Amino acid sequence: MLDRRAINRATLARQLLLQRHDLGVLEATEQLVGLQAQLPFPPYIGLWARLEHFDRDELSKLILDRQIVRSSLMRYTMHLVTTTDLLWLRPLLQPVLNRAQKGFFGRETEGLDLTEIAEHGKKLLRGKALTQVQLRESMSERFPGRDPLALAYSVQYLVPLVHVPPWGKGGSVPSTLAEPFLDRELTKDPDPKHLVRRYLAAYGPATVKDLQAFTGLTFMAKVFKDMGPELEVLRSDTGQELYDLRDAPRPEGDTPAPVRFLPEYDNLMVSHFDRTRVMDDDIRKKVCVGAGIAATLLVDGFVHGIWKLKEQKKTATLTLTLFKPLSKKDLKVVEQEADALMRFAAPDATTRELVVG
Repeated sequence: MLDRRAINRATLARQLLLQRHDLGVLEATEQLVGLQAQLPFPPYIGLWARLEHFDRDELSKLILDRQIVRSSLMRYTMHLVTTTDLLWLRPLLQPVLNRAQKGFFGRETEGLDLTEIAEHGKKLLRGKALTQVQLRESMSERFPGRDPLALAYSVQYLVPLVHVPPWGKGGSVPSTLAEPFLDRELTKDPDPKHLVRRYLAAYGPATVKDLQAFTGLTFMAKVFKDMGPELEVLRSDTGQELYDLRDAPRPEGDTPAPVRFLPEYDNLMVSHFDRTRVMDDDIRKKVCVGAGIAATLLVDGFVHGIWKLKEQKKTATLTLTLFKPLSKKDLKVVEQEADALMRFAAPDATTRELVVG
């Protein structure tokens, strides 16, 4: 039987958060099944928090070399994933993206043939990259009188696209067709069992609902059942049935967990239906507000606060809002880690300030 702390430590071990690991960026991105990338810089901080020798230029080079790509995937949000993972994840998650198109833009595209929208989008993007604004304008020429935003986003959801690097420089990011850009074909009929294995290796032990929360998929209970003895079935101290890989790490609940600053939109915060493995319910309501996911502070493996970093006139200021009091010992470690974070995230700053509230 696993209590909350044991579940927490197992998850942190797989999330590379019980220690900084001597891994390359490609290997780490694969281990994590990608990093949420709604904004350009959080994946860099997420990797910095997890890797012993993280070099931001290594990630940037992998993006430029098309070994890591940015695309709409889990929960229909932008993620950075390895190219190899994109090839099977995108077709497997297409039902999620279809549902997003219908939910967000079904009314605006009512009466239109979605296949025709997708095919025209492919035609426009074949051999070129277009920004959202350019795609809206071009789609409007084919479907006059329709909402341009709905048309452009429908293409993004219905057609496998990737963002063309470099991105994060400001302005609208151009997209293009994934397969020609990568010179590789998407996997035909990807096996959902592979998703279960990868998810548990990165986020387990977990329930069926946890995986469904991570992906947005809704058909996974049968997949777990069909995997039979390949998976180990565990019980939490609250009676939950948890699935896991038989050889996955499950450290003791009293295993030390270092202080870590995690970025906005870190998948650790939103990749389980039951998020109490990393934060109390009252704290979750402060971290996950609307579509936003705040940058968080982990102390002893659990969320203790949220933070924001601002750089102005060569001064970096990290404002930390605590939800729980810290011991003097923990506060000292937090101060050291905050200083290291500011040195990484604001390397040009000559003054660094931590404001704790």
